[in-house]
Amino acid sequence: MQIDYKQILEKIYKEIKPELKKGEVASYIPALAKEKKEQFAMSITLADGSNYSVGDSEKRFSIQSISKVFTFAQALNLYQDNIFKRVGVEPSGNPFNSLVQLEYENGKPRNPFINAGALVITDMLVSYYKDEYKTLEVILNFVREISSNKEITFDPIIAKSEMEHGFRNLALANLMKSFNNFENDVKNVVFTYFKHCAIMMNTKELSRAMLFLAFGGEDPITNKRFLTKLQAKRVNAVMLTCGHYDASGEFAYHVGLPGKSGVGGGIVAVVPNKLSIAVFSPGLNEFGNSHAGTIALEKFTTYTGLSIF
Repeated sequence: MQIDYKQILEKIYKEIKPELKKGEVASYIPALAKEKKEQFAMSITLADGSNYSVGDSEKRFSIQSISKVFTFAQALNLYQDNIFKRVGVEPSGNPFNSLVQLEYENGKPRNPFINAGALVITDMLVSYYKDEYKTLEVILNFVREISSNKEITFDPIIAKSEMEHGFRNLALANLMKSFNNFENDVKNVVFTYFKHCAIMMNTKELSRAMLFLAFGGEDPITNKRFLTKLQAKRVNAVMLTCGHYDASGEFAYHVGLPGKSGVGGGIVAVVPNKLSIAVFSPGLNEFGNSHAGTIALEKFTTYTGLSIF
């Protein structure tokens, strides 16, 4: 049965408008606090490169924790299973920046998508490339390649704003350093982390960038392989179980897709062997995930019947 994606997206866009007034913009990062809550965009990309979008799908925003998917994929490719000596794959059940859990578990983060885990992943990349500037360039080039857009970069103002208010992340990194689970200079790695969180993309670019994970690690448009099928399966599995922090179970229950959120208001998700999807709405729920974005994705899987369950 042929799915009319354009019609479904337009239906969702119409139905989602009352939800855009709800939630709160991430005000603890001053540069993000300026975003207007009523914004919305949604895009899907199919295997042949076809794109369907609604809303302000050309508007770039700070992808924030969505970048953790890209750095995890890169580190998994470089370090293989050795990566899991330093970071786990279990849901945290705690806030994404919890110091208590990290202390209790001797400096080994639960998964790559909580802040401590993403900081360890960034530290591993800096160790591999031996320079934080080279590391950032490699991350940016990877994102440019998977999104087929050489113009993508990060916003230095947002990165600087995060660094000036990133006391909790610096504390997480220092705590891991005390447990010998952090190899490089804390400030340099944390700033590199903030820079890749400050990558600016729109929903069209994000849905295109996630396509390789929807097709077993291989981009179906360019036929370039970025991960093995096993590695892609593992990234998707961690997205399903840990991609929305302590609301990951709720997201799996309502949406039924591997996905990853960011406090910039973006969410990405994949339908294996079908398509990739991105949504943007900066009003966040109590878990730090896009309120309207989550509802829009639930509507999408309901109306199309596409989920992994």
